[in-house]
Amino acid sequence: MYLNEIQDSKKRQEELSQAAERLRWHSLEITSKAGSGHPTSSLSCAEIVSVLFFQEMQADSSEPENLRNDRFVLSKGHAAPVLWSVHYEAGLIDKDELRSLRRIDSDQEGHPTPRNPWVDVATGSLGQGLSMGLGMAWSARLHDSGSHTYVLLGDGETAEGSVWEAANLAAFQKVDNLTAIVDINRFGQSGPAMLEHDLATYRRRFEAFGWEVSEVDGHDVNALSEALQKARSSSGRPHVILAETEKGHGVSSIEGEEGSHGKPAPSLKDALSELDKTAMEKECSLGIHPLPEGDAPSRAIEVGEIPKDGDGGDEVATRQAFGDAALAMGKACNRMVALDGDVKNSTKLEPFFEKYPERSIECYIAEQNMVGMATGISKSGMLPCVATFAAFLTRAMDQLRMAAISQSKMILAGSHAGVAIGEDGPTQMGLEDLSMMRALPGSQVFYPADVASTRAALEQAAGHDGISYLRLNRGKTPQVYPADESFEAGKAKVFHESKDDDVTLIGGGITLHECLKARENLEKSGIKARVVDPFSVKPIDAETLRRCADETGTVIVAEDHYGEGGLGEAVLSALEGREFKWSHLAVRSLPRSGDPEALLERHGISHRKIENAAAALAA
Repeated sequence: MYLNEIQDSKKRQEELSQAAERLRWHSLEITSKAGSGHPTSSLSCAEIVSVLFFQEMQADSSEPENLRNDRFVLSKGHAAPVLWSVHYEAGLIDKDELRSLRRIDSDQEGHPTPRNPWVDVATGSLGQGLSMGLGMAWSARLHDSGSHTYVLLGDGETAEGSVWEAANLAAFQKVDNLTAIVDINRFGQSGPAMLEHDLATYRRRFEAFGWEVSEVDGHDVNALSEALQKARSSSGRPHVILAETEKGHGVSSIEGEEGSHGKPAPSLKDALSELDKTAMEKECSLGIHPLPEGDAPSRAIEVGEIPKDGDGGDEVATRQAFGDAALAMGKACNRMVALDGDVKNSTKLEPFFEKYPERSIECYIAEQNMVGMATGISKSGMLPCVATFAAFLTRAMDQLRMAAISQSKMILAGSHAGVAIGEDGPTQMGLEDLSMMRALPGSQVFYPADVASTRAALEQAAGHDGISYLRLNRGKTPQVYPADESFEAGKAKVFHESKDDDVTLIGGGITLHECLKARENLEKSGIKARVVDPFSVKPIDAETLRRCADETGTVIVAEDHYGEGGLGEAVLSALEGREFKWSHLAVRSLPRSGDPEALLERHGISHRKIENAAAALAA
């Protein structure tokens, strides 16, 4: 029996090695056919990918969205050729699909995206995969699904701080169903990686963050198998496998050669001649291990209605309205997860954390990891809701960009928007956030002005199949709408409309209130104004805006945001082709600390400045 076990083990090792050789063969062929791609990065991790997919991972190969499946994130996304190759060898795609690499009609793109059903998240903007994998592993633990998440990183991307943000929180949270594998092939794109093959330093760094560590020869399938088995049985800590490899392994013309990154092999014929041809002559006898029997958690996210239980008083900050609505949504949607960056007492998410600690993640002051985690969570049958200061979300713009490419569904709330926050000064003022969020593909951007519109914005966001952003005020503002007012994304609200109106005033959040004040004073001076609350900046209600521009002939936009990319440019885009008088009031110089009213006045967006602009256009 013992002899049979040894023979079976040797046979398995031989099969895994041959599978790795086939992955190299395919990677070389398809990049040569495409005329571009990253074969050297694929060749270095062929054994890693072979052992992961054919020895360690478990999945239902007919159901990519099964939440019990083990998850794989190729953080070094440029190695996509080896991923598509293993998908082919596992029977997940056919030969024509494999050979379609980088073609415009192909789901086998140059870097992985979820257009391929077996890819959860987009990768290739390096340094983000571990955060995404952490989100998936955390969610799997919450679901108690038994799923294990594996993240394959390149050595070069460990220079990114977001990798260590993720490593720090994963250890702190004791996420032991997360395994990272670092392909230490010594080279980045333009030259050697920082540590080259210094595995001892990599070990000290990961151990300092609290991870279990294994060091292996990344081309030894037996060593990889043992390390992965050890990682799966890890208890209480995440595990990292440091795999020493050679870039371009197996092909002498590109192995360990600088300047070979991102290029097909110089000669495909010569490169293939160095590989084991007998491996290509055999049918693949391996496959992904099937899941053990059991029911999978549902991916369906159901959101009940948030109770409309009054306006909360005469004056309420929209950040407070958001916190109250988020707590109510926690009850209405048991898949909602709150993520905080050490500001939950300011964003008013604290009651949610207290009520639903199992669905709350304190990410501390690490916004890039927070958004990366939310991306992973969004792919795990949960609805992430991320809240921080609007200014701090700019730090995670690349993570947000990748979340959008990943087709993620998430809610983002940015509080303390604009100069109206006052004395905290310019470093805390979100003044670029609208332009940033509007630019994300598939996003919705809401700018609520009171309790009822904030509650409605959160409801609309929860129902949107993409990224939604809520821009929130720090200071208290009067209630504009009754508690039961209905709202819809892309539909504006118009106040005090008449056929005799001379001007249309448009404002969002704090400047909506300034527009309403301005209207009262303008009327005293004989200028009739209507006021438009766009409610959503994206999509914007172009139909209503065009009608108002046509009827009044004069449009003034006031926004507590820099002039570029915000509400004003959204309105102007909607009014393209119309003839009208126009004034765009926005923050156009560097702010400073001060009283909120003084800052609105200084930067030309107070009700008095709106009145002056209207009078000038009416003259």
